[in-house]
Amino acid sequence: MNNLSGKRVLVTRPRAQAAALIDRLTALGAEPVVFPTIEISALEETSLIDQAITNLGAYQWVIFTSVNGVSAFWQRLTALGKGSNAFVGIQVAAIGPATAQALMEKGVQPTFVPDEYVAEAILPGLGDVGGQRVLLPCAEIARKALVEALQNHGALPEEIAIYHTLPSHPDSQALAELEKGVDIATFTSSSTVQNFFALLGGRASDLLKGAVIACIGPITAETAQKLGLAVDIVPKDYTVDGLVEALLNDNPTNSKRNTL
Repeated sequence: MNNLSGKRVLVTRPRAQAAALIDRLTALGAEPVVFPTIEISALEETSLIDQAITNLGAYQWVIFTSVNGVSAFWQRLTALGKGSNAFVGIQVAAIGPATAQALMEKGVQPTFVPDEYVAEAILPGLGDVGGQRVLLPCAEIARKALVEALQNHGALPEEIAIYHTLPSHPDSQALAELEKGVDIATFTSSSTVQNFFALLGGRASDLLKGAVIACIGPITAETAQKLGLAVDIVPKDYTVDGLVEALLNDNPTNSKRNTL
C-alpha cells in the first residue's frame, strides 16, 4: 500500500486544469478534495496581442511561460486566420515541459526549454539577446523577473497580457468537504495560494492546520511562506507529475497529521 492511500488531498488548481492531478491522486488511493481557488479567462481586449501576432515576424523570440499562455495565444492566432506556420523563422522558448508539450501539440517545436522551470532560468539558454525583440504573452498579473532580466541583457521585451487569473468561487459543497479536514494541501501557482487566503480570510490557516503543505515550485513556496504556511514539500521537477512523485517519496504526513 502506498503512503497516499486514504489521504485527503486538497486540489486548488483551476477546475478546467485539475483533471490530471485528480486522476493521478485517485489512482494512488488518495481522496482528492477539490477546492479550485482560481479560474483562467481570456482577456476581452485583444488589440495589443492581435497587433503583435500580425507582426510576429518582427520578433526574434517568443517566450511562453505557461500552458494558459499557449492556449490564449492560439485563440487569437486562430481568430486572425493564422496557424503554426506563423512561427517560421522565429525562435520559441517554453518554461516547463507542460508548456513545451502544449506548443508541440499546436505544431510548434520549442527552440529552448530550460532545465529549471522558472522564468529566471530561461535567460542563459537564449544566447546573446542584445537588441532583439522578445514577445512575452502572459497573465495579467505576471511576475516581472523575466522582463527585467531581458532588459538587463540588452533585449527589447514586449510583455502583453492575454489572460486573467481570476478568483474562483467554490460552492458550499466544496467548502463543506474542505471543512472536514485535509491531510495534504497542494498549491500549483502563487495565485492558488493567494486566492485560497482571499477566499477564506482568517480561516485559511486554521483549515490547513496539521496538513502537509506541498508547492509545485520555489516561487509558489515563497508565496505560501509569506502567508504564514510552513511548506513541507517542493519537488525537484516543478510539474504536476513531479509534485505527485514528491508526495509519494517525501510525504511526512504521518508525523504532521494522524487523524482527520
